[in-house]
Amino acid sequence: QVHLVESGGGSVQVGGSLRLSCKNTNIWKCTAWFRQAPGTEREAVAIIKRGDSGPYYGNFVKGRFTISRDDAENTMSLQMNRLNPDDTAMYYCAADDSPRPWCEIDAARYANWGQGTQVTVSS
Repeated sequence: QVHLVESGGGSVQVGGSLRLSCKNTNIWKCTAWFRQAPGTEREAVAIIKRGDSGPYYGNFVKGRFTISRDDAENTMSLQMNRLNPDDTAMYYCAADDSPRPWCEIDAARYANWGQGTQVTVSS
């Protein structure tokens, strides 16, 4: 069984940046970052499909984050800039092989998850 392993979370101040990484992603068609704050549902932050140049971003991203995947290095990353307190959450790497031409944005469609990495943004 392949395990997804996240790294790169931490605490930053408003306006700061963090880069999250997830290992062991290259066997999956769809790879994604989700986040979940206490008392909220898990939501899609960014999703990228193998070989696809057009990733999906949640509306709240507003050009601040960039998702990328390097299948040769077997990793996926999320560069997060201009962070604000609303970005505080546990961030999860997820992966799956969608039977459809596109990747799903519903967390329930992903069967493979990392353990999560905490991102905390303070004002």
